Amino acid sequence: MTATLSRMDLSPCGVSADKGPAVRKLIVSAFRNYKNLRLELSRKPIVLTGHNGAGKTNLIEALSFLSPGTGLRKARLSHIDMVTAKDQDQLAEITQLNHRCWAVSVDLELENEKLVIGTGRDEKAAATGSDKRIVRINGQQAKSHSVLLEYLALSWITPQMDRLFLDGLSQRRRFLDRLVFAFDPKHASRVSAYTYAIRERSRLIKSGNSDDAWYLALENKIAETGVAIVAARRELVNRLGPIASISLGPFPGAILKLAGDIECWLSNEAALEVEDRYKNELIKARKSSNREPLSIPGPHRTDLVVSHSIKNIPASQCSTGEQKALLIAIILSHARLRKMEFGHSPLMLLDEVTAHLDSHRRDMLFDILESLGSQVWMTGTEASLFTSLQTRAQFFEISNGEVRKNETF
Repeated sequence: MTATLSRMDLSPCGVSADKGPAVRKLIVSAFRNYKNLRLELSRKPIVLTGHNGAGKTNLIEALSFLSPGTGLRKARLSHIDMVTAKDQDQLAEITQLNHRCWAVSVDLELENEKLVIGTGRDEKAAATGSDKRIVRINGQQAKSHSVLLEYLALSWITPQMDRLFLDGLSQRRRFLDRLVFAFDPKHASRVSAYTYAIRERSRLIKSGNSDDAWYLALENKIAETGVAIVAARRELVNRLGPIASISLGPFPGAILKLAGDIECWLSNEAALEVEDRYKNELIKARKSSNREPLSIPGPHRTDLVVSHSIKNIPASQCSTGEQKALLIAIILSHARLRKMEFGHSPLMLLDEVTAHLDSHRRDMLFDILESLGSQVWMTGTEASLFTSLQTRAQFFEISNGEVRKNETF
């Protein structure tokens, strides 16, 4: 019989409503369709409603830059700058000028401290035609984006993720790595270093360079960081798996497994032995005709395999509604694990999260989110989708980049 948690089971499992991270002030400038926006907020959940294209997701995207990387849309930084040009000639002219670069600032309230986090496109770099994002913590510029993970864990769901179990492996890997970030801040740096080393090795191969010393230096780095990446993924899945497998009311349990060569090797060999084996595979591939990165083992070939715990079928074979429920179940389980181990769950950004959910699932979702204690941002086209949150949330209506508090829904 499949285990199921009800609303009454939440507190004994370590997810009482203690204070988690909350944005108390949000300032956005020159960000997509927002020229200047300032929101003063309480700790309650935030619900953003409005027609499609009004700018709901833009605000969620702005908040996603409180984590390393390129945000939930993975957009080029220059494409985020607010541009009001109506034709291509004007756009070209504006691009050449030193127009305003986008910026996001938040007053963040944590359990034991308050801080100001600012991030945005670097104006000096933009003036030279390059893209660079800077991060400031309490006014001091950080050396890298990864420092954000020392202060805040973020988790998000977007409509594009509804196809997570149907699209290619890269989407699931990025999803998995974001889950790891919440527990291992160094994971982001390792992924970045691994990706760079793989690209450099590929570039050397294509250039015809035959200097073994160059290759060996890169291949040592690839093996070292690659095994560490896979080990971190395995460790998280091993801890998250038992929690995710238990159904949360109407949300089915998700059986999580990792598939990949390095994953299999680590199941039977010590990490140092796997590093040596990986290096040998890299050398063998380099000296053969099959040199492309996709042809060699590594974390770039990992897959997150998800199954429905009740029906015992792959997530890819489930209905659209079931896939959405599985995705939400994983995110909720991840938040619960984070709360158990760190004392608070991630700040959560849930874009159009109520799509494909009936009223029972919606109400149960809201109850579980409230029990986690951290601030949650949700979007939807209709305020009526969030009726059961009427007295428990802050409602804002968005129209053409204008935001006003909704007191009368």
